[in-house]
Amino acid sequence: VQLQASGGGLVQPGGSLRLSCSASGFHFGINTVDWYRQAPGSERELVATITSSSSTNYADSVRGRFTISRDNIRRTLFLQMNSLEPADTAVYYCHLRLRGRDYWGRGTQVTVSS
Repeated sequence: VQLQASGGGLVQPGGSLRLSCSASGFHFGINTVDWYRQAPGSERELVATITSSSSTNYADSVRGRFTISRDNIRRTLFLQMNSLEPADTAVYYCHLRLRGRDYWGRGTQVTVSS
């Protein structure tokens, strides 16, 4: 299993970024996948989840600002982040739980600062 996140960067408050996560080594289309984030000195937290049927769920802190989506043909997970705030600064990770094991992609840094 491989998960590779990309698309992070430095953005001003109120700006937008779109993260991508390319997946391989498992049947992407039938699995629930997630985005997590970890800020310095904080626990890793769940940001958004999308099921195989594209049902979604979000952390209260990002609901209405972030949108998770997936492209099963391209085996890619997305996170559209709008109205970014300094509190969104973190390393973002894509995640899969498969057969009782957690898989994490290498994270991508998102920094929201003026």
